[in-house]
Amino acid sequence: MHLETFRTAAMSAGLNPYKVEMANIREQNSWVHEDPHVATEKAIRLVWSTINKVIGNQPLKKVRSNVVKRCLVIGGGIAGIQAALDVANSGFEVILVEKSPTIGGRMAQLSETFPTLDCAQCILTPKMAEVARHPNIKIYTLSEVIEVNGSVGKFKVKIRKKQRYVDIETCNMCSECEKVCPQVVLDKDFNRSLTIRKAIYIPFPQAVPPAYVIDAENCYGVGTTRCSECVKVCEQNAINLFDTEEIIEVEVGAIIVATGYDLYPKEKIGEYGYGRYEDVIDSLQFERLIASTGPTGGELRRPSDGKVPKRVAFIQCVGSRDLQHLPYCSRICCMYTAKHAFLYKHLVPDGEAYVFYIDIRAGGKRYEEFIMRVQTESKVRYIRGRVSKIVQKGDKLIVHAVDTITGKPITLPVDMVVLAMGIVPNTKEIAEILRIPIDENGFLQELHPKLAPVESPIKGIFLAGVAQGPKDIQDSVAQASAAASKAIEILSKDYIEKEPLVARVNKELCSKCGVCTQLCPYNAVEMTPEGAKVIEVACEGCGTCVAACPSGALSLANYEPKQIFLMVDALLMKIPIPEKS
Repeated sequence: MHLETFRTAAMSAGLNPYKVEMANIREQNSWVHEDPHVATEKAIRLVWSTINKVIGNQPLKKVRSNVVKRCLVIGGGIAGIQAALDVANSGFEVILVEKSPTIGGRMAQLSETFPTLDCAQCILTPKMAEVARHPNIKIYTLSEVIEVNGSVGKFKVKIRKKQRYVDIETCNMCSECEKVCPQVVLDKDFNRSLTIRKAIYIPFPQAVPPAYVIDAENCYGVGTTRCSECVKVCEQNAINLFDTEEIIEVEVGAIIVATGYDLYPKEKIGEYGYGRYEDVIDSLQFERLIASTGPTGGELRRPSDGKVPKRVAFIQCVGSRDLQHLPYCSRICCMYTAKHAFLYKHLVPDGEAYVFYIDIRAGGKRYEEFIMRVQTESKVRYIRGRVSKIVQKGDKLIVHAVDTITGKPITLPVDMVVLAMGIVPNTKEIAEILRIPIDENGFLQELHPKLAPVESPIKGIFLAGVAQGPKDIQDSVAQASAAASKAIEILSKDYIEKEPLVARVNKELCSKCGVCTQLCPYNAVEMTPEGAKVIEVACEGCGTCVAACPSGALSLANYEPKQIFLMVDALLMKIPIPEKS
């Protein structure tokens, strides 16, 4: 704080601000010592040490770099959609990359949203359509970012666009191809293996882009001539069974990461019988069963026999808040379980709903009121206690638990069990590509949890949605807009300017070992045929590369080894100190 004040004063007098140094004899000295004699001696040494350093300081200029006025958004869920729209509406180009055949993410699979019970697709699909027709947004579905180089203002990105086998520009969704396709497979993605689809399909009617896609793993005709029924009936000539993947290279000024989440693998919770018992399902499967666009048209039916379940157990915190699985709270499970129980009672008024919980965490606006509504209006019974195991007996599932309030064991026969699985981030691969650190739970690490929650340690890369930490739709949208505003702050400038206290390379000493490029937390060092090269606009002057360089080829501007040795000499020199009076 004070150093900046003195440097500004020096600059106003026509001096180079980087020729100014400050000896801190307040916080590091007078405030921490009780003996004035000792404090005085230390102060003199600190002043001499700083004088020795400033003698060697070189006049520096701030580092400048031009800005590419384009933003990359990785992930096409609700967070990615919101971020893309915010940036695009500010007049900047956006490239939206999504690995699945359509944008929409997990929200597209939901029936309704808590606590307002809005139809999920009714509020999501207008935004999807807005993205599709926005002149500033380019969508790449079935695509993944495979390489990122460069730095803030000018990232060089490689995108692998996988084969769709259907031209999105010419496909008119007539569905003739789907009618003649002989290959029928489980819809494992959108409908969570609850129904079947053809090898050529559209994920859901409102998908963006609005075009069919071929499942290459299950299509008989891809890359061969064994089957081409779809090609024969396509009047638009939109199908190419010999389509190839494409590598797209672009430059962007900022990146927003919104890669979303998956559910914790149910197979790891063996005591609940998922995979063995058909009527033990996860939360997203339940969403599809009660959705009007789902496999049963909105009628709740058991997967095993199609009967209406008259008694359903909802189990919260499956995997979450468990040291053997996920130690953190997934934040959304309490609320969506309450929503599930509420909707179940509306679909099956004479049914019984039981919720097994550890405790209820309803920390959002109108969340607590929604929980009370579920308990009172819908007469859902909440039982405090973990379920120990689930076994099948005939056509019933027997839930074994203990009510921790009464201390009594519970054996409850039910027709269906819904597991509120914890959520895990989709960050491992993208974190390695972008060189963003992840925390102990796999979420992308923000620069500061309080003061910079959407900024990553890499300048110009911002975080949104569950990729950064567990959150609901409301918080994901808010964080996406925050990340977009940070990206817009960069894109609105003609150039980036930063402090010049960065690493430098002595090419004569550099052995090209590559240690610095591997260790740099900011991806600010690259290897060239001539040796290491520091990307000054990305370097934060942390000194990691300097400390690690085995040949001593790296140093920090105005922190040269000679300066450091002179500072140490001053600290150790004999200084006449007035005797203590």
